[in-house]
Amino acid sequence: MWQSFDDVSKYGKEYFDSGVKSFTSVSKGTQAIAAEASDYSKKSFEAGSQAMEKMLSARSFEKAMEIQTEFAKQAYEGLVSETTKLSQLYADMAKEAYKPYESIVGKLK
Repeated sequence: MWQSFDDVSKYGKEYFDSGVKSFTSVSKGTQAIAAEASDYSKKSFEAGSQAMEKMLSARSFEKAMEIQTEFAKQAYEGLVSETTKLSQLYADMAKEAYKPYESIVGKLK
């Protein structure tokens, strides 16, 4: 198993360093996710406001429904696209958080 106190100390430092690197990766990933979500919220709010303005200025009920239908379609496509982006950001964050531990897991096998 362990040969000496120096070995235990070396492994402890390695685990600690891996934890710090993992935490840094999670922190960066969380910041990227928050920025993306904030940007999407802002764009979504602006698009909704523009659609509402167009609907209120529509001259007929049919035109208002056409504007609403187009807005709903774009909003849905935007949501699907944003969900895909966020899913990828979460997956990348998990991969980056695990990387520091790969060498440790390899040594245990």
